[in-house]
Amino acid sequence: MPEQSQQRPIILIVDDTPDNIDVLAATLRSDYDLKVATNGKKALQIAQSVPKPEMILLDVMMPEMDGYEVCRQLKANPITSDIPVLFVTAKANPCDEEQGFALGAVDYITKPISPPRVKARVRTHIALYNQNRQLQEKVKERTQSLERNRLRIIHHLGRAVEYKDNETGAHVIRMSHYSRLLAEVYGGNNEWVEMLFNAAPMHDVGKIGIADSILLKPGKLDPDEWEIMKQHTLFGAEILGDCDDDPMLKMAEVIALTHHEKWDGTGYPYGLKGDSIPLEGRIVAIADVLDALLSKRPYKEAWSLKDAMQYMNENTGKHFDPKLIALLPYILPDIEKIRTAYPD
Repeated sequence: MPEQSQQRPIILIVDDTPDNIDVLAATLRSDYDLKVATNGKKALQIAQSVPKPEMILLDVMMPEMDGYEVCRQLKANPITSDIPVLFVTAKANPCDEEQGFALGAVDYITKPISPPRVKARVRTHIALYNQNRQLQEKVKERTQSLERNRLRIIHHLGRAVEYKDNETGAHVIRMSHYSRLLAEVYGGNNEWVEMLFNAAPMHDVGKIGIADSILLKPGKLDPDEWEIMKQHTLFGAEILGDCDDDPMLKMAEVIALTHHEKWDGTGYPYGLKGDSIPLEGRIVAIADVLDALLSKRPYKEAWSLKDAMQYMNENTGKHFDPKLIALLPYILPDIEKIRTAYPD
C-alpha cells in the first residue's frame, strides 16, 4: 500500500450540534485538514482510519455515547491511545473538567468558545504531540542495546519452557514475530506493537508448573490430566503477576492468561467471548496456533501453508477473531521469511 503524504495535520471534530461544528471548522480550516463526526461511534471509526487524526476535539454531551466514554475507549485502544484529546464542552463544572483530565485528555475548553484561544491551544498541543513523538524516537534509539538484551532474556525464558515441553525453542521466536506483524497490520501504535513482541514469547511460561508426567505424556491426556494442563494459563499469570509497574510484563501476564480463550467463548480458563478477550490474547492465539500447524512435532508432520490457512479460515469466528484472520494474507510473505530465518 503506497504511503500517503499528509501536508497538514488532521483534526477530528466530534459534536452532535452542526452549529458547533461550523464554528470550530471556521476557526481551524485555514491551518488544518478536518474530519467530522456527529456521534461517538462514528468518531471511534474515524479515529482508527488511515491517516489517523493528530488531534480530536470532543464534545461531552452527546446522545447514546457521551464524550467521556468516547475518550475512555480511545485511550483503551492501542491504535488510538496516543491521539491527543481536547474536550470542547458547555460543562464548566470543575469536577467535569477533572473527570476529563483523569480520562487522559490534554485540555478542556468551555463553550462558547473563543476562536483565538482554540487556535492557540490546538497549535500548542499538536506541537507538543510532535515533540513527544520525536523524543520517543530518540529515547528508543538510545535504549536499543538494552532492549535487545532484555529481549534475549525473555526469549531464552520462553525457549526454556518450549524445551521442557519437548518442542522447539524456535517456536517462541517465530510466533512473537508473527504477533508483531499481525499487530502492525492491525494498526497498533509502535510502542504497543514492540511491547507485544517482547511479551509474546512468555505465553506458555506457566507450563513450568505442570508435572512432566502430564506435560511430556506421549498419548492423549485423560479428562483429569487435561484439566491440570489447562491450569498452565493460571500458573503463567501468577508467575508474571504483581508487575503493574511494568507495562510489558503486565501484558505478558494478560497473554499468558488469555491466549487459549476462543472467540466463541469455548476456550479457557474463563470462557471469555469475542472482544471481551484482550486484543493481545487474540493476536497471540493466532500466531501460536499458526506456527504450531506449520511445524513438525513428535505427534504430527508440518502442515503446508495452504492447509494451515484453510484451518485458520475454517475456525474464524469459532476459535479466532474474524477481523484478525482477515489480515493474515497481508503478512504471509513475511511469515515465510521468518520461518526461513528461524528454522526448527
